Amino acid sequence: MACTEEAKLEHFLQWLQVNGAQFRGCKIKYCDSTKGFGIYSTNGSPEDGVLLVVPLDLAITPMRVLQDPLIGAECRAMFEEGEVDDRFLMILFLIVERLRKNSSWKPYLDMLPTTFGNPVWFTDDELLELRGTTLYRATELRKKDLMSVYEDKVKELVKKLLVLDGDSESEVWFEDFLWANSIFWSRALNLPLPHSYVFPQIQEDVGTTCPVDKISEGSTSHSCSEEPINEINGKRFEAHGNDSKVNGVTSTSKQEETVWVEGLLPGIDFCNHDLKAVATWEVDGTGSITQIPLSMFLISALQSPLPVDKEVSISYGNKGNEELLYLYGFVVDNNPDDYLMIHYPGEAIQNISFSDFKGQLLVAQKAAMRCLLPKNLLDHGFFATGSSNCKANNTSEANDRICNFSWSGHRKTPSYLSKLVFPEDFMTALRTIAMKDEEVSKVSAMLEELVGTEGERQPSETEIRTAVWEACGDSGALQLLVDLLQKKMMDLEESSGTEDSDSELLENACVIGNAEQQTSKEANNLVQQKLMSRNRWCSIVYRRGQKELTRLFLKEAEHALQLSLSEGN
Repeated sequence: MACTEEAKLEHFLQWLQVNGAQFRGCKIKYCDSTKGFGIYSTNGSPEDGVLLVVPLDLAITPMRVLQDPLIGAECRAMFEEGEVDDRFLMILFLIVERLRKNSSWKPYLDMLPTTFGNPVWFTDDELLELRGTTLYRATELRKKDLMSVYEDKVKELVKKLLVLDGDSESEVWFEDFLWANSIFWSRALNLPLPHSYVFPQIQEDVGTTCPVDKISEGSTSHSCSEEPINEINGKRFEAHGNDSKVNGVTSTSKQEETVWVEGLLPGIDFCNHDLKAVATWEVDGTGSITQIPLSMFLISALQSPLPVDKEVSISYGNKGNEELLYLYGFVVDNNPDDYLMIHYPGEAIQNISFSDFKGQLLVAQKAAMRCLLPKNLLDHGFFATGSSNCKANNTSEANDRICNFSWSGHRKTPSYLSKLVFPEDFMTALRTIAMKDEEVSKVSAMLEELVGTEGERQPSETEIRTAVWEACGDSGALQLLVDLLQKKMMDLEESSGTEDSDSELLENACVIGNAEQQTSKEANNLVQQKLMSRNRWCSIVYRRGQKELTRLFLKEAEHALQLSLSEGN
């Protein structure tokens, strides 16, 4: 690590300790070019397992921004007028503090990465590696949306806030906003804070609560006006603290309410992700565990003491590579939590027969036009290699679904139901969309019987689903599903070839830190062919996983279709 980086780290550690943080069994040090800094265990791990304690007063939260002595009043006015939401407040704060010449947050900000591996930072050539995937279109939309927010809102607001510091000359660039946005989404935690900490009472002669009282609704509902900045195809992504292994608030009064607030916590946010996490974090409201009231602490999750110099990792949650790459800029090879997103395009419904009637049926049945297919669904499919527990659970789900398959008894319950891995809500949508004209007539007639001549009552969701099943069975839905998966595979392979070609690229790859390193004149042609940027490697790992899942779920769908046709369903 260069001397400048060592100096930054030393300055940051001093800043943490001056502000009340305590290192009790760990240290922060540089990992490598892909991870940056991380937390590592040291000699003499404490018996209680507490490795690091950081006061909550060091957290960057919406309340912190609204109470800031320099920009708090202006931000409060913008917040109350609805110009900004809670997340945008923190992003603004990061930009302003980074541009301020004498920011008290400089030791922390200097430690943060300046570039990222998520797709909005990709070069044009690297982004082409994502063609055919959900991430490619999502990244294009995200960059366009970020630029629009920057032009329409960020430039003016940041300049207004900098003037409060006497700075009317600093330029605000798009890269400043892109940096702050990436810092927030890659490092924010969802903090379980005591209610009294979030909403402190101020002096009685004022007779009101602190002006942060509006923040609760925005923070707990995770509203964000900059959609779809962190959303892909309808799947909402949250920062890693939202579902990491957290035991919640500890040692607070049982009567006191917990309020979940997003924020950045310097020090603890240097923990990197691992599927086999060795630590978790918790909040100590009273100080009974850490002797520091209102603090967050990092605690070992292992039964035995941590080996010296072992990286202290936490889990960002059970996230697939699509989400990991989109938010954090890395992937996990052979990720057990990978998933495939399949959707039927809503605009295509306008082009099918009886589109209005089918649209009404879709709403009445609460049918899903898209679905996530986690890799572990394959553990209990037709070609399962999973455990018996998975199969048993699926059988239970199948029995629940069988209850919906009873109208006149003319259509037999499918023998393959316990092996069908596709969600029923999505199958319901596909059945409805795929209905032939004569099947639509049957459904209409059956529902009219229920409604009665005078329209005495409305059919229930279950009754409508049952009528659709009775009229058309599964074969039309499964054929449509096969078509969607085949189209998905064609899109994936069109620009980058097959799953095997991706595997060959990865096997021969020599991964380097960034694209600029690829232009070494000294490297011979053979070596240059194998050189690959980290971003490109992540893209290939992600898209290969998508091709693998598409192939496996297509195999499941094709087999289910064959069985459905053979059974007359």
